[in-house]
Amino acid sequence: MSWGTELWDQFDNLEKHTQWGIDILEKYIKFVKERTEIELSYAKQLRNLSKKYQPKKNSKEEEEYKYTACKAFLSTLNEMSDYAGQHEVISENMTSQITVDLARYVQELKQERKSNFHDGRKAQQHIETCWKQLESSKRRFERDCKEADRAQQYFEKMDADINVTKADVEKARQQAQIRHQMAEDSKADYSSILQKFNHEQHEYYHTHIPSIFRKIQEMEERRIVRMGQSMKTYAEVDRQVIPIIGKCLDEIVKAAEAIDQKNDSQLVVEAYKSGFEPPGDIEFEDYTQPMKRTVSNNSLSNSRGEGKPELKLAGKAKGKLWPFIKKNKLMSLLTSPHQPPPPPPASASPSAVPNGPQSPKQPKEPLSHRFNEFMISKPKIHCFRSLKRGGSTPEDFSNLPPEQRRKKLQQKVDDLNKEIHKEMDQRDAITKMKDVYLKNPQMGDPASLDHKLAEAAQNIEKLRFEAQKFEAWLAEVEGRLQARGEQARRQSGMYDGQPPPTGHTCAQDRESSPDGSYTEEQSQESQVKVLATDFDDEFDDEEPLPAIGTCKALYTFEGQNEGTISVAEGETLYVIEEDRGDGWTRIRRGEDEEGYVPTSYVEVCLDRNAKGAKTYI
Repeated sequence: MSWGTELWDQFDNLEKHTQWGIDILEKYIKFVKERTEIELSYAKQLRNLSKKYQPKKNSKEEEEYKYTACKAFLSTLNEMSDYAGQHEVISENMTSQITVDLARYVQELKQERKSNFHDGRKAQQHIETCWKQLESSKRRFERDCKEADRAQQYFEKMDADINVTKADVEKARQQAQIRHQMAEDSKADYSSILQKFNHEQHEYYHTHIPSIFRKIQEMEERRIVRMGQSMKTYAEVDRQVIPIIGKCLDEIVKAAEAIDQKNDSQLVVEAYKSGFEPPGDIEFEDYTQPMKRTVSNNSLSNSRGEGKPELKLAGKAKGKLWPFIKKNKLMSLLTSPHQPPPPPPASASPSAVPNGPQSPKQPKEPLSHRFNEFMISKPKIHCFRSLKRGGSTPEDFSNLPPEQRRKKLQQKVDDLNKEIHKEMDQRDAITKMKDVYLKNPQMGDPASLDHKLAEAAQNIEKLRFEAQKFEAWLAEVEGRLQARGEQARRQSGMYDGQPPPTGHTCAQDRESSPDGSYTEEQSQESQVKVLATDFDDEFDDEEPLPAIGTCKALYTFEGQNEGTISVAEGETLYVIEEDRGDGWTRIRRGEDEEGYVPTSYVEVCLDRNAKGAKTYI
């Protein structure tokens, strides 16, 4: 079936149809272009969504992604980013393989269509011109024939008329002959043009138009085939990314299956485990017997213990009352100052000026009441050794519980070791470069690398010093944790050999600073277990805190508050705890009389080599 033979007379309709085909192709191109824009927009939205829920670097949220469930969620976010990438691939492939290709093809198609229909119009114009020539020669032949017939009739009329001269008759005869000759010429011309027209017409309808229409038909069929191929490409572009999208979904499923609830529970234990042991049982206190308060050798206790009934905790077991707190620390906890230190005297005679505003006198309470206050009310604890000064985190992480401190120190040691290896690699690289410069001086000056080597060596030495410092702290914490575990096991064995008590109460509290953070004293003073009653005899063997220096009293201070000690101007005493920023310094007179005095009242001289003295680097 050929358009040249079947549609020889449908030139205008074919022109409209081919234009419609091009319009359809352009509409399909527009559809694909809009699809690519949708894919790009979808991919962008997916990426923004994935980025929105990604954990922020160096934030607490990033630490939460150590749990398997959070890791699975993070994997889902990453896979969604890859998933978005596949939609970008779809957009790119459709643009390059369909939109751009078809747009170029449409331009070529328009040019080809224009050329074919131009040839068709040219053939039409030619056949129309031949037809006009034929019509013109036909009309001229008809006119000449009529003129020759009229001339013949006129000649015959003149010849029959006897009144007409012979010359007129001859003239009419000649005129008739001329007209006959002209008719014959027109006839010959008409015949020739007619033959030519018939030939041209035959060529037009059987050669030119079929050839042009066949080209137009082939052009239209190619357009249809090309559009079908583009549709197949459209589907193939989608099908090509399906395996990769399937892999993304498989990875999400794999990550979901890797969620381990037991592992997450263990991570919670590692994250929040303090390292402290649970509180032990409290011994039954028999209040049917009079309780006597044990008087310590402290000057404050001696002055307050006169004229008052002594309290003594009853009990038969011969063990430590508070196994993790020394006697002098306990008394410090119970009798530490409750107000800021007074300012130093402004007059020339310090002894004549009162010590500043003092807190009002408090009624004396039994030791057991004070101890209960220490156990129950954390905000009322005023232990200056455990008070955390400032808001900054200590370098040794002493504000954390033992287990958490160990983890932080271990992490710090690992980070420092990585930095050391990095610096060593950099030093080795510089050394190799220097060797190359030595062998090939034209490549560079070896002396220019000396300062870099020295700087690298300095950095390595500094990092090693830091690592050793943190390793020492880590060893100290690990030793304490191990000792605590052994002590807990020994105490557990001791409890197994005793009959069960008649009453059970939780008697453990954690010593905390006002902001709620842990202090270094938690590893020694956090657990209070009542195992015996008479603590005078139990703490006589405890060693006093070592002296870290000496001090000279600049003014006379009368210690009237709890936890303070009186000093005289010019008196020299031992310093056992320096000022931590609260304005108080802890001192000792003799072997066992100790307390707090305002730092501004004494001139302190610390021995930096003494045990317990802090060294600032």
